[in-house]
Parts: sequence; C-alpha cells; structure tokens
Amino acid sequence: MESGKRAEAGPSAGVSEDKQQREEREMSEKPLADEVCDDHEDDDDDDDDDKKDGAGALAGFVPGPLLSLKEQMEKDKDDDSLRRWKEKLLGCVEEDLNGQMEPEVKFHSIGIISNDLEEVSYPLPLDLNREGLVLFTLKEGSRYQLKLTFSVLHNIVSGLTYSNTVWKAGLKVDQNKGMLGTFAPQREPYVHVLDEETTPSGVLARGIYSANLKFEDDDRRCHMELKYAFEIKKNS
Repeated sequence: MESGKRAEAGPSAGVSEDKQQREEREMSEKPLADEVCDDHEDDDDDDDDDKKDGAGALAGFVPGPLLSLKEQMEKDKDDDSLRRWKEKLLGCVEEDLNGQMEPEVKFHSIGIISNDLEEVSYPLPLDLNREGLVLFTLKEGSRYQLKLTFSVLHNIVSGLTYSNTVWKAGLKVDQNKGMLGTFAPQREPYVHVLDEETTPSGVLARGIYSANLKFEDDDRRCHMELKYAFEIKKNS
C-alpha cells in the first residue's frame, strides 16, 4: 500500500533522478519470499496459483542432494546403535531398501467421517463404473472429514500437502489446502484425517458437486489426483 501511495504522489522535489532510479532498482530486487500471496484473487487457473505460491515460498531455497534410504543407512553401517536408531526412525529394515531415489506414496482408501452417517470407506483407485462417482450424500450444514490410508515406499516423502477444489454447475465454489507432513517408509499404512469441513446450507446449496483432490510433496511431485462427486440434500 505504501509503495502505491508513493507512485501516486511522485518523487519529492529535492530527490534527484539518479537517486529515484536507485531506490526503484533496490525495491525491485527484494526477495520474493517476503511477499504474501492473496488466495482470494482470481484463481480460475489452479496451476498458475500453485506456481505463484511455490515461487514465493521457495525463492532462494536450494535443496540438498536426494539420497536413497539405502545410501543413508550405509553411511553409518559400522555404528550398530546409530544403525538401529535409523531403522526405528525410518520404520524399515535393510532388506526393504532397493536404492530407489524417488519416494512413492500409494493411496489405499478414502473414507468420510460425518455426524450424518456412519463412517464409510472406498478402496482406491475408485471403481469407474460407479454412477457419477458420487461417493457420499450429506445434509446441508453437516460437519464431515475425509479420511485416507496410504503407504510410503522407497524413500522419505517430505512436505506432503493436499488441495481439495470443489465445483458446482461448472463454477468453483470452494478450495481447501493443508499440510499432511513428512513420512518415512514403514510396513503399516498411515491413516490421516483431513481438517473438518461444513457443508453449505440453503436452497442454492443443494445438489451435486464435483471435486478434485490432489496430493503433492515439496518437490512438487504429484502422488495422486482424485476426481469424485458428492451430493448435498435438504436437512429434513
């Protein structure tokens, strides 16, 4: 806002042209990491928004080299106590390591927890023969949470995030984003419940919605993109 006021007022009478140009150059060289993105601006193109968010958050960040779990384990293989600590921390043992660098997140099921109905769960990938892929029906004003089970393979996945975008009649009506965290491979699947949401109320809120649920890590690898639908009915 302050920079906008200066632009309207123009340079002070006693400021030379060279000094003004130098100040404008210094302002243009400020790091993008200090900027805050406004999620309420036009976000018709989700990919463009994600790229802008990533550019601001990662400006100046240089990630370290990606090492496979096998390489990480072998770095201290002569230290038994440290090796056992790594095995416990990473949730795996040496015979599970295959040297693959890229982590893989395999999603097993998606479910819904709601005060309207009993917990239901669907195996992934979804059955494409389901009519309209309508996963669940809720009453208006209902509170609900999505529940996922997944496994992490080959390497640690860092900064796993999700975005859930909802449309009605071709118009985007909602978008939620959140952080799941960092996960190491382990034999047992992870179970994660997303943040609670509330369905809208009113005549215009009723009907069928389409949604797109996407999971990415901090290297912007997409591990799953799930398209589904749900319905909101009158609270009678």
